[in-house]
Amino acid sequence: MIELLPLAELEAGEVEAGLKAVALGVGAGLGSIGAGIGIGFIFGKEIESVARQPELKSELQSIRWLGFALTEAVAFYTFIFALIAFFL
Repeated sequence: MIELLPLAELEAGEVEAGLKAVALGVGAGLGSIGAGIGIGFIFGKEIESVARQPELKSELQSIRWLGFALTEAVAFYTFIFALIAFFL
């Protein structure tokens, strides 16, 4: 029983690295799913808006690209935070 104790201490660092890798995957995955849902919502609502009022197409297009950029930025920040958590 006493002989197994140093082996368990040696593997503790490997387990911690494995848990960090899982956290990276979960964090980046959830961020990507959220961004995908947000982008789909943005483009779906823009199509619906243009179908209702075609004369506002140019105004809605600029708003759409702004929403798309902000949604992608959130996904990028999620990935960066996951990488920071992995390496720290």
